[in-house]
Amino acid sequence: MKIQILASGSSGNAYIIGDGETSLLLDAGIPLKAIQTGSGFRVRQLAGCFITHSHKDHSKAAKDLARLGVDVYTSAGTVEACGLSGHRIHAVKALREFQVGTFQVLPFDVEHDAPEPLGFLFASGHTGEKLLYFTDTYFVKYRFAGLTHIMAECNYSKEGLERSIQAGYIPIERVPRLMKSHMSLDHLLDLLRANDLRKVRQIYLLHLSESNSEEDRFRKEVQRLTGAEVYVC
Repeated sequence: MKIQILASGSSGNAYIIGDGETSLLLDAGIPLKAIQTGSGFRVRQLAGCFITHSHKDHSKAAKDLARLGVDVYTSAGTVEACGLSGHRIHAVKALREFQVGTFQVLPFDVEHDAPEPLGFLFASGHTGEKLLYFTDTYFVKYRFAGLTHIMAECNYSKEGLERSIQAGYIPIERVPRLMKSHMSLDHLLDLLRANDLRKVRQIYLLHLSESNSEEDRFRKEVQRLTGAEVYVC
């Protein structure tokens, strides 16, 4: 599985994955020109774009991609919230599988303050690999078997959040929303313990907070638990 990071964080999120036969864009929260550049000007070769939710740091370029002929897959709630329309827009439902190129795709519901947010499980019929992708959720209630790659939000740690509050970087009134909409290190570690990691080779930590995260600690703790290659994006 080839994984390319175009952008990760509150300023924008976009990732390209491919199995040698089919290339997909995961989220489109940066300008179209940046996606075109990052893809080597091969946007039209993308078999699909998958939008997790309606917030602009994940959906900014969705309309532009559809106009270029890229099929966009997301929930009905995101379609409505983003004002998406046209034959390139596909409203998908949680736990209903479908095929895009060589990938079998399973959307699943997650927990975030947006209409019908989703995560996605991608299973390649070409390589046999399975990639789990989720971001902007404080909890994932499902369990997955046979994963080989994980792309997961790891936004903050409890200690990092406490330091930011004490330093005045984050108002105390914002904390409840943060804790109910983004994945902490502790919650991610719990999720990893609950899943079958025997085949997992690579884990990508996404959407780290600029002020509430600890990059080196996050990488080391996930590596210690899983034994996988861990990349911080």
